[in-house]
Amino acid sequence: GGGRLVVAEPLPAGTDALAVIAPEAVSVHRERPTGSPRNVWPGTVREITSAGSRLRLLITSAEAPDLVAEITPGAAAELGIADGSTVWTSVKATEATVVPL
Repeated sequence: GGGRLVVAEPLPAGTDALAVIAPEAVSVHRERPTGSPRNVWPGTVREITSAGSRLRLLITSAEAPDLVAEITPGAAAELGIADGSTVWTSVKATEATVVPL
């Protein structure tokens, strides 16, 4: 998809790889977050589905691959999240895994 991903255990440069990020590791913000996450991208909520007691958000971005985030309905209401909302996502480097292809 594009963009840059910082991981705690990188592969050698030039290695084709698949990045794996669990939906619960993706934090969703209304404004650009600060702090320790090394991976921060803007995005747009394209789909919201219910997954038991959680909501799954499909977030697309021109600067990063599509991401799936899981949040509670309470967090979605507090943040004012709806389909088409502009958001920021963050993922700590320790939460991203790369697997060589």
